[in-house]
Amino acid sequence: MSKSFIPQGYRSKLGLYDTQNAIEIIKSTFLESLSAVLRLKRVSAPLFVNPAEGLNDNLNGVERPVSFDIPATGGYGEVVQSLAKWKRYALGRYGFRSGKGLVTDMNAIRRDEVLDNLHSVYVDQWDWEKVITPEERTEETLKQTVLNIVDAIYYTQQIICAKYDVLTPFVSRDVSFVSAQELLDLYPDCDPKEREYRYVKQHPTTFVMGIGGKLSDGKPHDGRAPDYDDWQINGDILFYNPLLDCAFEISSMGVRVDAITLDRQLTLAGCDNRRALPFHKMLLESKLPQTIGGGIGQSRLCMLLLNKAHIGEVQSSLWDAETMALCEHAGVTLL
Repeated sequence: MSKSFIPQGYRSKLGLYDTQNAIEIIKSTFLESLSAVLRLKRVSAPLFVNPAEGLNDNLNGVERPVSFDIPATGGYGEVVQSLAKWKRYALGRYGFRSGKGLVTDMNAIRRDEVLDNLHSVYVDQWDWEKVITPEERTEETLKQTVLNIVDAIYYTQQIICAKYDVLTPFVSRDVSFVSAQELLDLYPDCDPKEREYRYVKQHPTTFVMGIGGKLSDGKPHDGRAPDYDDWQINGDILFYNPLLDCAFEISSMGVRVDAITLDRQLTLAGCDNRRALPFHKMLLESKLPQTIGGGIGQSRLCMLLLNKAHIGEVQSSLWDAETMALCEHAGVTLL
């Protein structure tokens, strides 16, 4: 059975032509705004990496990256699952200074993704990373960065709604910061997704902090790889989506691990075998800059601001037969 659903009476507010035009406006407007507020330089990024270098994102550790042999090199390539590690490596290699960073288009294939309104096997996001000083590895730095990103999203909403007055603006720039532990304390009988939903419905723009480490119930709020985010100073940006009545994640981000944090989190996650990988050795030897970074979903942002019910309305991908039949019956055109 399809995990997607179409709200009763839903009709897209924009036709196919206007949707494509609106996607272009959102992507160009947001990228320009984000680059300005965070002082980012656009760079090119790889579609695949050498798995032996430890640069790929392992996500929750159970997803299978897409890999293929490369006869010309005698080795293998692995399609990136995100650029969380590559970006930090690139900042060091390119010689970026404190206060400045990079942003790039990340395209990935996550073949084990469960397909629904918000998830596809094709992932497109703006991956960004910025150099900070050791003294800036703080919650205050994290919060100010979140506010800057939300401002860029709010500004983009204003631009696209001015262009298409049939669209309904609803994104609030007033951010409520809450920790994963506080959510557990507020809703002890709920699972993490239900906690997020209940809180975000009352606080339409929310940043949930402290994701990856175990909470007081012995479980993490959500999975996080141990080798990029510091689990104490990271989180997710969530908006309440009134069309789908859900907590809508738009970004995962955080202050990155230093040598001490990486050493601790590798042990906690049972991933000590990664210590021998080139990227991890550089981090443990403090040979890479201190950074903050994250990913912001491109199709997610377009879907949100264009009041779309399904991510397939703003990106081309492959879908199961049940989802295609459901959307066809509801008059929803998948790209």
